[in-house]
Amino acid sequence: MKPTIKDIALLAEVSPTTVSRVLNNRGYISRKTREKVNQAMKELNYYPNELARSLYHQHTYFIGLIFPTTSNPFFGELVFHIENICASLGYKILLCNSLDRADKEQSYLEMLQRNQVDGIIVGAHNRLPEYQRMNLPIVAIDRYLSDDIPVVASDNFNGGKIATKWLLDQGCRKIIHINGPHELETPANKRRDGYEQMMREAGITPVTYELPESLIYRRCLETVRKLFNDHPETDGIFASDDLIAATVFSEAEKRGLKIPEELKVVGYDGTETVRICLPYLTTIRQPIKEMAEKAVQILIQKIEGHFKEENREIILPVQLVKGITE
Repeated sequence: MKPTIKDIALLAEVSPTTVSRVLNNRGYISRKTREKVNQAMKELNYYPNELARSLYHQHTYFIGLIFPTTSNPFFGELVFHIENICASLGYKILLCNSLDRADKEQSYLEMLQRNQVDGIIVGAHNRLPEYQRMNLPIVAIDRYLSDDIPVVASDNFNGGKIATKWLLDQGCRKIIHINGPHELETPANKRRDGYEQMMREAGITPVTYELPESLIYRRCLETVRKLFNDHPETDGIFASDDLIAATVFSEAEKRGLKIPEELKVVGYDGTETVRICLPYLTTIRQPIKEMAEKAVQILIQKIEGHFKEENREIILPVQLVKGITE
């Protein structure tokens, strides 16, 4: 049977009130009494209810995370850094994988509110009306959730320009871009804007293929195959994330296309996992750790009431990382 405060008090030969004061660090307690209570807790293998203690102090020190899926290397690495940073600040996280489903995301929002989290960091795609109604600190990463929620993102527009310029500098002239649905309200769509600007400045008509569902590999493969069937003359591809780029590599190999001799590819994200698995992929590296740090910093500022309202969108610089064969 789970031990109680009364059991601790009996073993330590103090009152339950004294045990409670030790647990909540309230009032003066002599060192001897504190040691007796702590020893009794250890002997009975007693662990205090952290949630109840946190609610007493009006903070749970829990932060909710809602992301489409941590199986994606970008989201996985982002969550890794967020959790490390939160832990260093005394916060724990509740992680929710929404799988891009609005109903699941809404259910998680309700769950996080019921569990009294201090704030939420969101990287999911859906712009739910609940975000505008929630009286809770929220920060978005690479997503527009509402006009009042701060956004942390990489410089997607410049990233699109850098990727396209690199392909043009390599002599490519039949360059195609692959990205997610343009109707999604996300800063990532600015990668397409950067690509299109550079293509028009070069006097070339931009061509973009959209993935109807970015998290489903089958749909990505179908889109890549259609691209090659429609445009066999393609000599350069700018993929809006590294997983799409990996799919391009795989399909190009099946078709006997040599990379980079006949086809040059640029990805986006530059996660450690992908750089290890695809060291020959040239990509635009997002400052993932810095994005995590900034998102947590802003969220803590909002929790503590120190956030400056004019800082609505934080844009962090990107970097071209050339593949090792280049």
